[in-house]
Amino acid sequence: MLQAVSLPRRIWLALAIVYVAWGSTYVGIRLMDRSAPAMLGSAIRYVSAGLLLYGFLTLRRGRAPRVAARELASLTLVGVLLLTGGNGLVTLAERHVPAGLASLLVASMPLWVLVLRTAAGDRPRAATLGGLAIGFVGVALLVLRGGGHGASTVQMLVVVAGALSWALGSFLSARLPLPADAADGTAIQMLIGGTALGAIGTLGGEHWGAFAHTAADAWLAIAFLSLVGSILAFTAYVWLLRNAPISKISTYAYVNPVVAVLLAALLLGERITGLTVIGGAVIVAAVAVVMRAEARTPPPPPRPVAPVALEG
Repeated sequence: MLQAVSLPRRIWLALAIVYVAWGSTYVGIRLMDRSAPAMLGSAIRYVSAGLLLYGFLTLRRGRAPRVAARELASLTLVGVLLLTGGNGLVTLAERHVPAGLASLLVASMPLWVLVLRTAAGDRPRAATLGGLAIGFVGVALLVLRGGGHGASTVQMLVVVAGALSWALGSFLSARLPLPADAADGTAIQMLIGGTALGAIGTLGGEHWGAFAHTAADAWLAIAFLSLVGSILAFTAYVWLLRNAPISKISTYAYVNPVVAVLLAALLLGERITGLTVIGGAVIVAAVAVVMRAEARTPPPPPRPVAPVALEG
């Protein structure tokens, strides 16, 4: 039936999935954090998603996903940076930082990628550097004032550190030997990142026995994050990479935080303060400026293994 739908409509349907699924993950994390251990809950999310994707690929192809030794080493590094560092830090922070506010800080991730590229020798356009400067003004505004929600500067900086870890993982993914098949790499990457989250959570004092007292809404949030936030959204994203222009796909970077803020207000009752609106608008506008300026000199085609972590 889906094949009967025109390609433009399928593209918009896939974009809608990415917008809503990745925008809603921040709300899911906040719900999970209410009664489940943050790192161990994230571990269950990614290990279960990785196992499901791994099993599906094995059944569909008649063989298990395979990667070379060098590719496995790259997947380990990138997976730890994206999922363990990026998602783990944001999940820890969301115990205190509202979901909408966290999503706006994470929206600065493309700006951090630009900083890393510049440090590596790239020479961005003047408009790109201008957008970068404006974006960090928005980040500073939210961090120093807590977005008007009373979150501490340290808690806000933990979210920023998560965004920086995602940016470093994304930056390295374009420079390291990764599997040509995005699905194979992603399944293995989720298993590695989830296992590392579990190990760090255990060493950090979280207890698996706490799940005996975890509320039903937290379990539903973990299931949603695994199935919708990780598998469904990633499948839609990979399909978009093959069927839509990157300029249209990249709109998720500044639509997702808007979706997250609205869903957090609707489902969690989070206040949308004036400071949140101003700081968030500055960040989103800066990301839009940077991405439009970069589109004038298109980079090499993106590697589809890393984007699994561009959500919360």
